[in-house]
Amino acid sequence: MVLKLMYITNQEEIAKIAENSGVDWIFIDLEINGKDARQGHLDTVISRHSIEDVKKIKKVLTNSELLVRVNPIYEGSKKEIDKVIKDGADIVMLPFFKTKEEVELFVNYVNGRAKACLLCETSEAVENIDSILSVRGIDYIHIGLNDLHLSYNMKFMFELLANGTVEMLCKKFEARGILYGFGGIAQLGQGTLHAENIIAEHYRLGSNMAILSRSFCNTFNLSNVYEIEQVFRDGIKEIRKYESGLLSVDRLFFENNRKFIHDKVSRIVHELIK
Repeated sequence: MVLKLMYITNQEEIAKIAENSGVDWIFIDLEINGKDARQGHLDTVISRHSIEDVKKIKKVLTNSELLVRVNPIYEGSKKEIDKVIKDGADIVMLPFFKTKEEVELFVNYVNGRAKACLLCETSEAVENIDSILSVRGIDYIHIGLNDLHLSYNMKFMFELLANGTVEMLCKKFEARGILYGFGGIAQLGQGTLHAENIIAEHYRLGSNMAILSRSFCNTFNLSNVYEIEQVFRDGIKEIRKYESGLLSVDRLFFENNRKFIHDKVSRIVHELIK
């Protein structure tokens, strides 16, 4: 098992660099409805991608699949989903759903023409997860730690990893035979919680996918294409090397890593609420 890595971009040159470096899914983000209200006060990037980007990015890809995050279900959902599939989306992602009915609508709109991916990021979705998982036609589920921790009024998104919520969800997805992932990862040695610790949790929990975070390669801070290529090439090579090392460690390693994350998250949260 190696993690499917995703990277969010609507720039052709960056998409090509990411693909050549081994990124599995190039991610276009059309979600805008309600996002400013939820995340406008945070240090998060609210993408301003447009539906025209789908066709543009699809044209430059030869190996990587194209994932498109659409808006939460609204009156224009069917038209939006039809358009992104027609323009080349391999995987369509539904964010911010809360009910089984929304998921049923989404799966019906996709109608097997692309893979259907859910982004589980509301407390209501977690509460309704058993009924949601009874919907046929869900190919992937990603747990969105950013919005989900806000939904629970938590201070730090990795609290969900430490308190067992992510593990509980992963077990349910696994039991249904649905491929799943969670959160984002930075470069090795970086992040409030180091990427190594997060990747090891992915392996312990049988996770299949992760988003490369903005901090993995913040293209706004790099002056030329060569620098961006180097960051991608070296960063992904290091992740893959670390992953291959995890294949030969024992169960105790993963258990110690789980405890380390729990303790580190507790310390971080304690500092945040002081």
